[in-house]
Amino acid sequence: MRMNRPSAVVILAAGEGTRMRSSTPKVLHNIAGRSLLGHVIEAAATLEPEHLVVVVGHGREQVIEHIAEIAPWALIVVQAEQLGTGHAVRVALEDLDGRGAVFSDAPLVVLTGDTPLLSGSTLVQLIVAHNEAKAAATVLTTHLDDPYGYGRIIRDAAGGVQRIVEQKDATADELVVDEINSGMYAFDLVKLRGVL
Repeated sequence: MRMNRPSAVVILAAGEGTRMRSSTPKVLHNIAGRSLLGHVIEAAATLEPEHLVVVVGHGREQVIEHIAEIAPWALIVVQAEQLGTGHAVRVALEDLDGRGAVFSDAPLVVLTGDTPLLSGSTLVQLIVAHNEAKAAATVLTTHLDDPYGYGRIIRDAAGGVQRIVEQKDATADELVVDEINSGMYAFDLVKLRGVL
């Protein structure tokens, strides 16, 4: 097995995308000739994960039809109620467990389905950083001149990620933070299962 091959990639594509003000599910909007979700699936597929799961919810019929066209080999899991990222990952893992999926000790990668500029090399760097740190969880972050609308990364005195706070929940001090959550994560699967 390749060192940077994840045990599974879970792509979160269940959200409503209300800020887009469109009846089309957010992940199906096109940019640069393909859907947002298509870009993410393409990048994730370069990792050759043991399992690739797309969690769908809002507009699921359209999203499922689209996945069948562009990645018929991907597993599709329905999140009936959109109860957040952690719940979506739990639903995906429960589905895989129900199918008798076997996991290696490689990390689980979680991605949002609306990240079109994602590359396979970025994901490899995420996995390498995660493996080198022997971390329970790794989040890919970046700094933006204008972080409006993004979840902020709040760090402790030692520089570790303490929490991610969404824009709407942030205090005035937290809104000043320019380091944001990219929506790309790597997890130690055993440790993650212990908290889901």
